[in-house]
Amino acid sequence: MTRLFLVLAALLLGTATPAAAAATNDIDGYVRAYLDHTGLPGAAVAVTRGGDVVRVAGYGHDASGTPITASTRLPIASLSKSMTAFAVLQLVEAGRITLDEPVTRYLPAFRLADERGARITVRMLLDQTSGMADSAFPDLTLPQPHTLAEAVDRLRDAGLASEPGTEFHYHNPNYEVAARIVEIVAGQPFAEYLRTRLFAPLGMTASTTVDEPPAGTTGYVRAFGFEVPAAEPDWFTGGSHGVLSTATDLARWLEAQQDGGGVLSPASNALAHTPAAGRDYALGWGKYRPDQISHNGEWFTHTAAQILLPDGYGIAVLAGTGLALDNDAESLAQGLVTLVQGGSPEPALPAGVIADRVLAALALAAVALAILGVRRARRKPRWWRVAPPLLPLLPLAFLPQLLGVVFAGRRGTYAQVLYVWPGLVIALGVVALAGLGVAAARARAVVSGTRGRNQEESGETRGDAQWASANRRSGSRSR
Repeated sequence: MTRLFLVLAALLLGTATPAAAAATNDIDGYVRAYLDHTGLPGAAVAVTRGGDVVRVAGYGHDASGTPITASTRLPIASLSKSMTAFAVLQLVEAGRITLDEPVTRYLPAFRLADERGARITVRMLLDQTSGMADSAFPDLTLPQPHTLAEAVDRLRDAGLASEPGTEFHYHNPNYEVAARIVEIVAGQPFAEYLRTRLFAPLGMTASTTVDEPPAGTTGYVRAFGFEVPAAEPDWFTGGSHGVLSTATDLARWLEAQQDGGGVLSPASNALAHTPAAGRDYALGWGKYRPDQISHNGEWFTHTAAQILLPDGYGIAVLAGTGLALDNDAESLAQGLVTLVQGGSPEPALPAGVIADRVLAALALAAVALAILGVRRARRKPRWWRVAPPLLPLLPLAFLPQLLGVVFAGRRGTYAQVLYVWPGLVIALGVVALAGLGVAAARARAVVSGTRGRNQEESGETRGDAQWASANRRSGSRSR
């Protein structure tokens, strides 16, 4: 009998997939290894499979030194867009919104500086093909609104980057307008709608949405491999990236993505996850890899990621470092994908850390060359050599615009650039100052050298005149 039980136990254990074993046994180890290797101060993780929670936990600490747990409320940033889309789709199912009707049908106050804005539909807001874009309306560089109504009103000055419905442009105001539609159609504040119609039915009792970061919100920015505490700047987050949540609540959100979770029909749930033909962005979710439905989120001091896999796994990660070349939450989430699929992920240094090391080396080299250049400037000044050392001032002057190219057209202010990539700003500043020092030394040497030559020439002229005068006097005496 004992042998029979052993055989049955062996068979049962044999049916457990490697992915399931990895998910239950190795998640904690991998997350801790990631934090140790990258210096990420803290993160919260939710892993589900179907309707089951595999793991919810917090690791490390936040910027105040408080340990992060599964119940720690953190910004989920643009993961909020998937929740806004769910809210719109609920109203679609209720027959109160039609996706392909113009926005102006539900929101008469919606007006753009471009008359083509009247053709923007609700669907175009959700799949980000409205034609609105940072290139036409750099909202981060403008005075920020304080309500969804103000966010819609300020679009009266917005142009369009493309014909509505033709091109994808990731642009937060799309979801601000969508959230305002929910407010108008439902007849209640957007935050209240999410609380009563989405969060409460799903059991997400710790989740809420805000129009701006709560006072005292602090996370980290990374510079030269160091995590520096920083306060989240004031900016408008309503509708597009304003939800605060926990790993525990996000596990319930991931479970709901299997079939709508009772707040949305399976058909509408599938619609939210399915991009139109030829595109990779659906309705608050994207399909950037063949085997994943996902979305990332980025505040200036926090990041987030959520991923759905075909075998029923859902992964959400909230991290305590902000918008940068890398998204720590996404990197960590992709490692967890490898883990639950039976692989052995190895934590890697963020690309931003590697880039900062290169920038530091270039800055040090620039200082060394500047010292050499200042010394050499005394010997042989040339006027045409004054300008070249000033060239690094150009990228420093246009840094927000240049980074807009790197970040898909999304432009910010200098202060925001300092949050996103402080290492680049510091390194460019050092290089520019070094060049300015060399240019000043060369300019001084050129002016000094010119003055010296003028004085020498003047002296020679006076000497010649004196010699000629002496000769004349000598000739007179001899006669």
